[in-house]
Amino acid sequence: MASASLQFFAFILALFGVFGDIAATLLPHWKVNADVGSNIITAITQMQGLWMDCTWYSTGMFSCTLKYSILSLPVYIQAARTTMVLSCILSAFGICITTVGMKCTKLGGDTDSKNNACFAGGICFILAGIFGLVPTCWYTREIISNFLDQTIPESSKHEPGGAVYTGFISAGFLLIAGVIFCSSCFKRQQGAWIYPPKQHHFSSTEQESNAGYSLKDYV
Repeated sequence: MASASLQFFAFILALFGVFGDIAATLLPHWKVNADVGSNIITAITQMQGLWMDCTWYSTGMFSCTLKYSILSLPVYIQAARTTMVLSCILSAFGICITTVGMKCTKLGGDTDSKNNACFAGGICFILAGIFGLVPTCWYTREIISNFLDQTIPESSKHEPGGAVYTGFISAGFLLIAGVIFCSSCFKRQQGAWIYPPKQHHFSSTEQESNAGYSLKDYV
């Protein structure tokens, strides 16, 4: 029962991780630049994401521009696009697989099949967490290095946005969920290896007596 509740807790963490992963991939808040001019009417907030760049004006206007060209983008943005999409796909696969393998569901067949499904889903979550953690770290490093560069003007410097923090938290949720699923299945298999099923051993005298009894019956 404790293992089933732990798997359910890991499944909830994985759900939050999947939703956060998708939100971080789509939101344009990867890096934010607040440029306040001398007049409050001209104050703008520029946001850059993986797929679009948005500008919010203090007057209430909001405009976005899609990034159509892929080859013109920096390498870290291209890598972030690829790894975040892979993270979303793997986490979605993990949700489907662990739904079949969880103890609280009636899917997946026998116990061994459900354990294998849970282990496979946990591996998907771990890979999704790694794929989500790499681009956020790389993106944050680029933002910090540009911010500390003295040759870059103040108006061109950015800070990490909400999507970066969402990606960090989502990757952590997915990693924790994957470790819980894999460890729960590993403990169950390890217990089966340490305590194998008992086998009844018959002594030679018992076997001979049984053999003799059967021969007498046939005579």
